[in-house]
Amino acid sequence: MALLTETEVLARAGRTMTLRKSTALESLTETASADAIFDVFLSHSSREPENILLGIKGYLEDAGLSVYVDCYTDPQLSPEDVMPETAETLRGRLRTSKSLLYVYSRHSKLSRWMPWELGFMDGAGGRVGIAPVAQAACSTFDGEQYLGLYPYLDRAKIKGQNKWTLWINHGVREYTDFRSWVRGDAELTKRAR
Repeated sequence: MALLTETEVLARAGRTMTLRKSTALESLTETASADAIFDVFLSHSSREPENILLGIKGYLEDAGLSVYVDCYTDPQLSPEDVMPETAETLRGRLRTSKSLLYVYSRHSKLSRWMPWELGFMDGAGGRVGIAPVAQAACSTFDGEQYLGLYPYLDRAKIKGQNKWTLWINHGVREYTDFRSWVRGDAELTKRAR
């Protein structure tokens, strides 16, 4: 198992942009109705590069999951002009999302909204996971302060197959398929020694 790296995520974004013949911004921007239901609410820093967000979104969509990405799905939202309506829109989107995936990167430490989104989803009893985006290859995520409380995302091949899939892990011994976890079809189970 391996955490997502910036290089992999950027390559995934590049495949989307080539396929769609569009920029990262154009590929990310997809409006949705106010009552749309999403599998994943992608919590991210407003300073996160669009290519990184597009790459993660691409991996999630490859797994058959629908993804909410705040100002790209709701273009009326602006991180520079936060109003009470912003919080209400985000609360509504969090309530209609099955899970929250917290993009942990070198940019996330600068966000003031990400901890609020995580706390809201956790307090509402929703599924919360961390998506570490490492600058170099590594296989485990120890978390930072409270983030270590939550399971984290990684990618690995399915045993005996040449197919990559997303997994959600809690430490090195508990895991399950990410898509099944998001949809509530599976819980984390202990890995055999």
